[in-house]
Amino acid sequence: MASHPRRRTRLPLRYLLPLLVLVATLAMLMLRGYVHNEILADHRIRPSAANDRVPQRILDGGPVIDTRDGRSDSLRIPDHRIVLTFDDGPDPTWTPKVLDVLKKHHAHAVFFVTGTMTSRHPELVRRMVAEGHEVGLHTFGHPDLSYHSTKRIDWELSQNQLALAGAAGIRSSLFRPPYSSSANAIDNRSWPVTRYIGSRGYLTVVDDTDSEDWRKPGVERIILNATPHGGRGAVVLMHDSGGDRHQTVQALDQLLPRLQQRGYTFQTLTAALRAPSADTRVTGVDLWKGKAWIFLVKASDNITTVLVAGLAVVGCLVFARFGLMLLLSGAHARRTRRPGFRWGEEPVTEPVSVLVPAYNEAKCIENTVRSLMRSEHPIEVLVIDDGSADGTADIVQALDLPDVRVIRQANAGKPAALNRGLANARHELVVMMDGDTVFEPATVRELVQPFADPRVGAVAGNAKVGNKNRLIGAWQHIEYVMGFNLDRRMYDILRCMPTIPGAVGAFRRSALQRVGGMSDDTLAEDTDVTMALHRDGWRVVYAEKARAWTEAPESVQQLWSQRYRWSYGTMQAIWKHRGALFDRGPSGRFGRVGLPLVSLFMVVAPLLAPLIDLFLVYGLVFGPTAKTVLAWCAVLAVQALCAAYAFHLDRERLTPLFSLPLQQLLYRQLMYVVLLQSWITALTGGRLRWQKLRRTGGVAAPPTERPPVPEATPAG
Repeated sequence: MASHPRRRTRLPLRYLLPLLVLVATLAMLMLRGYVHNEILADHRIRPSAANDRVPQRILDGGPVIDTRDGRSDSLRIPDHRIVLTFDDGPDPTWTPKVLDVLKKHHAHAVFFVTGTMTSRHPELVRRMVAEGHEVGLHTFGHPDLSYHSTKRIDWELSQNQLALAGAAGIRSSLFRPPYSSSANAIDNRSWPVTRYIGSRGYLTVVDDTDSEDWRKPGVERIILNATPHGGRGAVVLMHDSGGDRHQTVQALDQLLPRLQQRGYTFQTLTAALRAPSADTRVTGVDLWKGKAWIFLVKASDNITTVLVAGLAVVGCLVFARFGLMLLLSGAHARRTRRPGFRWGEEPVTEPVSVLVPAYNEAKCIENTVRSLMRSEHPIEVLVIDDGSADGTADIVQALDLPDVRVIRQANAGKPAALNRGLANARHELVVMMDGDTVFEPATVRELVQPFADPRVGAVAGNAKVGNKNRLIGAWQHIEYVMGFNLDRRMYDILRCMPTIPGAVGAFRRSALQRVGGMSDDTLAEDTDVTMALHRDGWRVVYAEKARAWTEAPESVQQLWSQRYRWSYGTMQAIWKHRGALFDRGPSGRFGRVGLPLVSLFMVVAPLLAPLIDLFLVYGLVFGPTAKTVLAWCAVLAVQALCAAYAFHLDRERLTPLFSLPLQQLLYRQLMYVVLLQSWITALTGGRLRWQKLRRTGGVAAPPTERPPVPEATPAG
């Protein structure tokens, strides 16, 4: 039998781009933490040890130690020459001040810079070189090298050189070990490191005059400590980073002229030793690798700054939304449940036309239609078969139910099917539902009661997940109850309801006709028509007791397709109705209240919400771990509080909320990628086709185990 080559599975571009953005963002955060030395930081300092294996000529020698090519020599600075050395920089605050003082007094120095600070502030290293100073290595992350292997030492040196090459186009042969002091402090632990450093081609520079400025002993004390005795030459240790260095700057400004008057000169190390410069130019690949490194570090810092700002924005949005939802949804519940509440003088009893657009709904349509037959309100049912190829229309006709009509048309999309149903509807009040949804007996009656108020043009029902027995279904159940229904209560009070759900919504036929019916301009025709009704001056309200049970997607692929369409369609609708921002009257009110809220809470906040989890990962890796976990748990606690309140208002069991932490970690990332993909599609001018979800027919009837809901006082 001939073997067939296996086809390679390729990740579609529409998935690849959002994932690449997510991975690139996380990579930039990791780079930022790496450069800021937040994971490799090692603050251990080894205590002094015996020095019997250190050559005596090194212990008694000068501050410049040469162990290159197997040597064990040391050098002293000639008399009346001072080599000022500054450790731990460059610092954006203090290094410029030190450079200014040196320039003022025509003095030169050696700056032993770390790779982390050089990567973040390359312009200061360029200034050091341009003004004639010498630059040496102080490792990348400032660890005590006596604790580390030669491999780690090589890494510290090479990364330090990479940063130098990118910052100033140089490499240096000078090295100062972190936490070092004078030559007589070298012991059996640090001496092997010194020899190894020499084998790599470096001169090790310690000091013989310590200003002890790191202790902040006062300006005069720093000057006294830094002044050599008897005209001797010296390598003076100072710092231009690592904390507040104002005493160092003030002391330097007085020390330089005092010693210059006494005949001292302030030179670089190699100039004082009359040797070739330790800093040499880098060219070719090494130079471009260094430049690329500096570019990426700058990019990571800039991106992190933007992300931190985004995190602050999403934090404000999340807490503002939760605050509004808790406050306004409670007001909505108290309003609709208070004794004597009614929508108008008389209850709505007139018959209703129920439109059921159906495309390949053979598995669900019978359950849908039979649920309507149990309605407590007089209805006619119109099933508009939109070119189904699975016998959907035949199934409905075979039921032979009273007041149920089937309208067939060639496949033209959901908006066209709904408009066809509107044209054939007999009644002024029209209910729209999906072909996979089932109604409770009271759903239609509860859904149309708000039409007792003549200002109401549309009513949003309470859509619920019927197949919530699986994890994805349970997560969507939380989203429907907490996100959608709690939001609708808030938007109802604010009079800017953005969407009548396709699964359960009601309209005045005359109101729909005024706005041109259902439009196919966007992929979210329910959001589009709701915004159009607001702009036409109609009220859109929420009827919480009008419950409908819908089949939510059961796979990640189906969920992706559905939410992609919703997200992209919502963006299209917002853009389509952007003119409302400048209108007057009801349209202007919706434009200046509704559109900003919808944009912030339904587009911006979900897009930025995963930053909470990205910074959780960042904090777990780089720290502070405890504060990061505490902050994330605080956000989760607020979400859990809102979710529990939403479940209480909807009289739902709280059991599904046990999966809320996992939902926030996994489900939110999926929604982020979907929304990011929608943004990419919108920005690139892409077109998205209608995507039909595969149904299982798993929602057979409204659940009966729910506790009874107290009836509102009937209108009239």
